Amino acid sequence: MCGIFGLIQKEETNKSGIIIRDLFLLSESRGKEAAGFAVKTVKQIRVYKAPFPASILVKGRIFKNEFIKSKENYNDPFVCIGHSRLVTNGYEQYEENNQPVVKNGMIVIHNGIIVNQSELWKEYEQGNRISELDSELIPAIIESELNKGIELGEVIGILFRKIYGMTNIAMLSIKYNNLLLATNNGSIYYLHDPQNGFFVFASERFILKQLLRKQKLNSNIESITQLNPGELVCINLNKFSIQSAKTGDKLINLEENIPLPEIELLKENKRPKNNYVNTSLEHETSEISPEFTEEYLKRKDPIDNLKRCTKCILPETFPFIEFDENGVCNYCNNYNKIDYHGKEALHKIADGYRKKNGEPECLIPFSGGRDSSYALHYAVKELGLKPIAFSYDWGMLTDLARRNQARMCGKLGVEHILVSADIRKKRDNIRKNVTAWLKYPDLGTVPLFMAGDKQYFYYANLLMNQNNLGLSILGENRLETTNFKSGFCGIRPNFSKENTYSLSTADKLKMIAHYGKQYFLNPSYINSSLFDTLDSFKSYYIIKHKNLNIYNYLKWDENIISKILIDEYDWETDPGTRTTWRIGDGTAAFYNYIYYMVAGFTENDTFRSNQIREGMISREEGFKLIESENHPRWSSIKWYLNTIGLDFEKTIKIINNIEKIK
Repeated sequence: MCGIFGLIQKEETNKSGIIIRDLFLLSESRGKEAAGFAVKTVKQIRVYKAPFPASILVKGRIFKNEFIKSKENYNDPFVCIGHSRLVTNGYEQYEENNQPVVKNGMIVIHNGIIVNQSELWKEYEQGNRISELDSELIPAIIESELNKGIELGEVIGILFRKIYGMTNIAMLSIKYNNLLLATNNGSIYYLHDPQNGFFVFASERFILKQLLRKQKLNSNIESITQLNPGELVCINLNKFSIQSAKTGDKLINLEENIPLPEIELLKENKRPKNNYVNTSLEHETSEISPEFTEEYLKRKDPIDNLKRCTKCILPETFPFIEFDENGVCNYCNNYNKIDYHGKEALHKIADGYRKKNGEPECLIPFSGGRDSSYALHYAVKELGLKPIAFSYDWGMLTDLARRNQARMCGKLGVEHILVSADIRKKRDNIRKNVTAWLKYPDLGTVPLFMAGDKQYFYYANLLMNQNNLGLSILGENRLETTNFKSGFCGIRPNFSKENTYSLSTADKLKMIAHYGKQYFLNPSYINSSLFDTLDSFKSYYIIKHKNLNIYNYLKWDENIISKILIDEYDWETDPGTRTTWRIGDGTAAFYNYIYYMVAGFTENDTFRSNQIREGMISREEGFKLIESENHPRWSSIKWYLNTIGLDFEKTIKIINNIEKIK
């Protein structure tokens, strides 16, 4: 999730500010929505936080005043912690919601999500909140437990026992001349070099490697240490000593500050222009106008009466569908049941990637959805692997998905690397493409709305190289193969393909031709999102995907997967739908509404039809499932349109007026 980092030097040098700048820039990939830092001296702890990315912060006046100094001032020790934020709780346009969190004499930076914050706030000073952050709970809980006479190290153990979710913290305090780091999933790496009077930490090993190489620091890269789940380190800033311990162990190197430093909140008199107002956090939704529910019901009647395959539930409006004399469609007649390779083969492959040095052994592309969550569970619990979970946040990852990511990684103790796009820019690109599409609707170009997420394939390959990993375990459910999205581009189905991204060269050219035609007919598509769209096509269809799909080996079972996730991880579902599929994807409810209202079916029809062909459910069960699953998820659609800045009522009216296929 967010990026946290820091630097301690026994004596400040002319490189100190440059190192902090590089840590900001290297950590920005983990969050580009806000940034902040705290600098500790004997007399003060100066804190600055800003509602814009680190790359802007480091160019500002306050950063230059703090870190770009004349050489005669390089005398005292240097202590700084920093934060590059991905917004999960509390809008960044309000300064109190950004980090570091300052409360009860503590300065805290936090990477993760505390998913049980509502329950904890009932226990800890609900009335004294100063922000909307779950991170504020950390100093609240620590202070409350310290007031009971409990020692700080033991208090950290209590904190981590009470918190549910993924949590990595760094803390300074006016009381102690120490820096404290702690984690429950291992997303903190540090390097302690007492010989050179140097201590540095960051959220990823690769960030520290890049820093050492870029600044040509003498410290040994091989000395970079991962802070394992359930561990802490406490650094004495005076003696430059370090204590490594379990969370809950007593701290023996604490040193009280005498006198107590004052906390100064730094303010920027003239901030960079920042007109962006984030509206993406989950919110209350008003009642849907009867006009829209009536329009849905009016459309539902003819859809229910469409001719459908007598074996599956695909309708006559499905691209390139044909029925034989028995009413069975060509998708059923050409369907090849999935041939699973089996658990033994999967375990044998896993055995070939085990490492004895404790380093990560595989990558798990992790959306926070149902299938990738189970893949992470299986890799840890059944295969016994030590993975890195990887997520790509392109702006449409819902808070529900983020909370489920935190649940899984916190419970399993798995390091989580989140690569954050420029979310503001991505959402602006989506808005431009949806606006263009509404002017000249075409079902073949609906996937443009999702183009921004496809770079996750590129970043998966990149992270494998950066972390020396030879195995990437993907949780791609093969029953999700749709065919109709490319079908609406004039591409006939390829019944032999195993992956959703498998297209022949000829079909890729057909797709390019279809999009080219739509761009010619509708020049509104030619906007700032074009380069992102081209890069997405390359990431999805051109570059090599270095993934092992776990569902080529394990039979996908919806009931088993949902039960394990909910029972073992308290996995969260969407109250707006009975299905656990696509609930972490903010786009799905919107595009499925389009497909349903115009073509008379959604992804749910294809998914359930594949289950019928596999013998997992009956045709009657399939109909019952899509009856509820195809009902519009109004709150999710509202969230989506609100997040990208489009009017709900105007947009739905345009969709409802599109000429229907039948």
